[in-house]
Amino acid sequence: MRATENDLPFIMATERREGYEAFVGRWDETRHRKALLDDNHTYFLGVGDSLPIGFVILRGWASAEFVTLVKRIAVVASGQGQGRMLLTAAVDRVFVETDANRLCIGLFPDNHRARRAYEAVGFKAEGIARGSAFFNGEHRDELVMAQLRPEWEKRRSE
Repeated sequence: MRATENDLPFIMATERREGYEAFVGRWDETRHRKALLDDNHTYFLGVGDSLPIGFVILRGWASAEFVTLVKRIAVVASGQGQGRMLLTAAVDRVFVETDANRLCIGLFPDNHRARRAYEAVGFKAEGIARGSAFFNGEHRDELVMAQLRPEWEKRRSE
């Protein structure tokens, strides 16, 4: 489901969970509110048993370039398949509700758990963007992964 400003406390608490500081970005409330209100970002909540389990922030929703970026994904309980389930739903929403041809995601090369989850959902590694992420005050390399519409369509028909 789409997230609203009322969901910001949950989103901000989730991105600040212990252990996430090394891999998950964090925005302050002002930045989240601005993104929620612009036409470039779309927020989704994952819900299980009527409770939120995580969120996804997408940038470039319905962009003129037909490229959408998974800006951030985080779940309350990591390692239980919730992230994979949430990302699968987000991928489907992008390709069903927009004309996007490319959905990309970046991660730090040492985040092996995330890479396995992203590959399981259909993303393919494309290469390392050296120093492209400014995170916690330092420039870090980023592994770029992407999924194209024809790949998603093929996976969906299998």
